[in-house]
Amino acid sequence: MKRVLSGIQPTSDSFHLGNYLGAVKQWVELQDGHDAFYCIVDLHALTVETDPALLRKRTLASAAQLLALGISPEKSTLFVQSQVPQHNQLGWIMECLTGFGEASRMTQFKDKSSKAGADSARVGLFTYPMLQAADILLYQADYVPVGEDQRQHIELTRDLAGRFNSRYGQTFQLPEAYILKTAAKINDIQEPTAKMSKSSGSVAGVIEIMDSPEANLKKIKSAVTDAGREVKFDPIEKPGISNLLTIHSALSGSSISALEGEFAGKGYGDFKAAVAEVVVEYLRPIRAAALELLEDEKHLLDILHQGSQKAGAVAQETISATYKNLGVVL
Repeated sequence: MKRVLSGIQPTSDSFHLGNYLGAVKQWVELQDGHDAFYCIVDLHALTVETDPALLRKRTLASAAQLLALGISPEKSTLFVQSQVPQHNQLGWIMECLTGFGEASRMTQFKDKSSKAGADSARVGLFTYPMLQAADILLYQADYVPVGEDQRQHIELTRDLAGRFNSRYGQTFQLPEAYILKTAAKINDIQEPTAKMSKSSGSVAGVIEIMDSPEANLKKIKSAVTDAGREVKFDPIEKPGISNLLTIHSALSGSSISALEGEFAGKGYGDFKAAVAEVVVEYLRPIRAAALELLEDEKHLLDILHQGSQKAGAVAQETISATYKNLGVVL
């Protein structure tokens, strides 16, 4: 089977609906027919100010949510990045292969450092694309499920792998970006022209998986709508209603055209109540399963340690071959 690898940062207490529909739902689907490795990339979360207790809490919360959303330890290797020390070992080698100018051109560093100022940006933010390359190459991944905004990082990974292979002998599989489908792009329900994101100005526009049913019900009933009363998909003229139609369709399985027909002649109030019911009932068992996992921390840690052992065995094979080809004395 072809191997896939992807990761998610533990930077919040809860994933949101955009995380799930934009990435994790497709990770779940890729488990069938692929050798899947999914990583909670806690080392990448260190590029900003870190509260140790919060990092631990969020790492465990991320694991519990991934399992509750359908990532199966029987089908996939689910693990925590920091529990596999070979990530750091290969990360240093990738840094030593990367030119300064090459690293400087990475758009994410340019964007984030320009906002906060270069003097306040961490060196880890500058070098993290090399660690990300190591994350991928350690597992000889064939495909990396990512959004379009991560394509540049996959190209860097391929460049570094090819560079190493040409200088030191065939060592790394050249991965391909598996660009995730954007059919279910979910926007902020208070600012429906902006992507749903925790970095947005208000949490009121973000549907969080771990929020109580009551909280999400209130958020959706308060969602921004548009002029008029017609429930119609028109992202330009009716971005609010179009976003809610996308959410309903993605979770209920009903087509948008069928939903337009169902709510023809009905007001926005009826429609938002229906969207709220679909979201709340879809997320209710997921939240319950995640909370149950978090209550049994030993069981959750056992799953992660087993995944890290499996990942570590694969990673060590790659590091051994890398060191041997480099001339490092073993």
